[in-house]
Amino acid sequence: MSKVGKKPITIEKGVSVQIEDDIIKVAGSNASLEVKVLPSISVKEENGELLVSLLSKNKQARSNWGTMRALLQNAVIGAAGDFSKELIIEGVGYRAESTPDTLTLNLGYSHPIKFPIPTGIKIAVEKNTIKISGADKAVVGQVAAKIRKFRKPEPYKGKGIRYSTEVVRRKAGKKAGTAGK
Repeated sequence: MSKVGKKPITIEKGVSVQIEDDIIKVAGSNASLEVKVLPSISVKEENGELLVSLLSKNKQARSNWGTMRALLQNAVIGAAGDFSKELIIEGVGYRAESTPDTLTLNLGYSHPIKFPIPTGIKIAVEKNTIKISGADKAVVGQVAAKIRKFRKPEPYKGKGIRYSTEVVRRKAGKKAGTAGK
């Protein structure tokens, strides 16, 4: 049984939830999001909480139970506030500039990379840090992963784009003293 799926989701103040057939609309002061309910799962609202339950006991339904609850929890939190990820740029000459619709990255290639910013996502650049924020947790993570993919951190000098919480394991490289023996 899913331990995550059993937990009720508390609806924060200022957030309204509207349950339709297979779509749940979550609206708040920050954004309004929609979550499609997976088959064989039902969602109901009681006493300011959302309860996720199973309609059938097959293996796929039990697998989706916790996932559906987590998606709904993220929608409720995102409707009230933003999710954010931070990326750090390391390397000589590597930099980023942000306009309202485009992120321009200079990462040592022969050309600058122009990344179009999706709707609902805010990107702020400060020195060597890129802060990505938005109401949809999945989209924020996907945008961060796409930006990181342009120049992943390399293990010798640590140059590239990495998450602020990521630890890049360094390798030693060539030793100068062992070549003559």
